[in-house]
Amino acid sequence: LWLPILLTGSWSEFSSRPENFLKGCKWAPDGSCLLTNSADNTLRIYNLPHELYSQEEEPVYAQMDPVLRMAEGDTVYDYCWFPLMSSAQPDTCFVASSSRENPIHIWDAFTGHLRASFRPYNHLDELTAAHSLCFSPDGSQLFCGFNRTVRVFATERPGRTCETRPTFAKKQGQSGIISCLAFSPTQGLYACGSYGRSLALYSRDQGTLLALLAGHRGGLTHLCFHPDGHRLFSGARKDGELLCWDVRQPSRALLALGREVTTNQRIYFDLDVTGQFLVSGSTAGAVHVWDTGQLPPGAADEGGDPPPLLTFSPQRDCTNGVSLHPSLPLLATASGQRVFPEPEDSEEEGEERRPLLSLRHARTDCRLQLWWAGGGPDTGLPAS
Repeated sequence: LWLPILLTGSWSEFSSRPENFLKGCKWAPDGSCLLTNSADNTLRIYNLPHELYSQEEEPVYAQMDPVLRMAEGDTVYDYCWFPLMSSAQPDTCFVASSSRENPIHIWDAFTGHLRASFRPYNHLDELTAAHSLCFSPDGSQLFCGFNRTVRVFATERPGRTCETRPTFAKKQGQSGIISCLAFSPTQGLYACGSYGRSLALYSRDQGTLLALLAGHRGGLTHLCFHPDGHRLFSGARKDGELLCWDVRQPSRALLALGREVTTNQRIYFDLDVTGQFLVSGSTAGAVHVWDTGQLPPGAADEGGDPPPLLTFSPQRDCTNGVSLHPSLPLLATASGQRVFPEPEDSEEEGEERRPLLSLRHARTDCRLQLWWAGGGPDTGLPAS
């Protein structure tokens, strides 16, 4: 496997404010552009660098600049692409986002304009924000996670009409806020993770609870199905293990993979389109790559974490976002985390008065980076 080569990135966009850290990145399903979220509550879309289409042997890459900025009103909880998105069909080019005390917004990925809104209401008829979002694989429905509830909207019918699926009733089921969702690509089921540290499988059509899985020490933050539809990977906050489950035998985790996650931040991981490589960020900044075909089943029982195939550090700050391009050997990484003011040294006589707390000594490195993961860029060799 080749050590990734840095091609370009975007750092000036996020360096104007030290606290404007990124919160993940996601390639579009057709690979034409990249979506990011950051602490300034703004979604940004970047086009694939035009230098990749160049005939030069070693093109010089310019820094990436966003082509669109979509500002949300408050903290963005979750965001996702429409799964059938294709730049050749502008009607399919949109993203969904959910932010605190706001409806779910549908943004046009060509113009950056608000295209539609889904408005979920609670039992008191108050607008309530979704904590997680996921389109069904065919794009016909938008599934949204709430406290002890999943709501399902028809994608073609914006508004407030939705199906409500409680996940916890009569003191049974999955409690807590549904913080992440994922669909099996081959079976009619979906997985829900909750901040209550539980993971559950449901039938897609009826929302019937199929299995309740336990094993994480923190609230779940991200889920990802393997393309075979049988294996499910899950990660949690303040939890140093990525767990792999076989949905056919969900009573215990198939194996555990070690990664450093010491904060409440959502640290993403991703699988390539074939399902061979699993890539994860970490609080310390290291990016780990595992070969899923070489992972020994039952490693969770034996107590030893299978070592990663490759580890590298894109920057000195936390790597919270990783996303693998659907057709090219490209890896996108996003970095940064919330920094807290530290006490200043007491000033001596004659010195200017300084604030008691300051960000002066905070070390931040907030950037989006694009890596070539297929050998030398001039050879186009596949990773092996």
